[in-house]
Amino acid sequence: MTEKAYIGVGSNLGDKVANCQAAVEKVDSLPGCSVRARSGLYRTEPVDVEDQDWYVNGVIRVDTDLPARGLLMELLAIEASMGRVRKQKWEARIIDLDILLYGNHRIKEEDLIIPHPLMHSRRFVLVPLNQLDPDLVHPVSGRAIWQLLRACGETGQDILPLGA
Repeated sequence: MTEKAYIGVGSNLGDKVANCQAAVEKVDSLPGCSVRARSGLYRTEPVDVEDQDWYVNGVIRVDTDLPARGLLMELLAIEASMGRVRKQKWEARIIDLDILLYGNHRIKEEDLIIPHPLMHSRRFVLVPLNQLDPDLVHPVSGRAIWQLLRACGETGQDILPLGA
């Protein structure tokens, strides 16, 4: 069965825009996975860390025949193929691919939590997600993306459309 999934894409090392674009192309080339929509890219201030370069972030919507765990494994393989080595939480990264939503599913396993547990409070996720689908309803909170974004307010993290 085909599911609609939303994937966060981010980078704050190297050529960040090229890294994000390459990752999206790799996702689109996965068997059983097709990128259907892409948000714009945004320059975003790091959250919860200091002394890191700003990120480039965006969100893609995919149709996938892969189960959630299979999609996660493929995304981790793409990250590794692009040179990401996971050492510690919140470290700078050449690429970061996170499953934000997978249909209306709720999954809570040790290494896979859907919806992404922090997405409702992260402007760098909500701004591009709102660009793609503002009326999409978060399966846990029952609130639309635009409502979650409004609840986050305008302060706390600088987010600039790429090129601004």
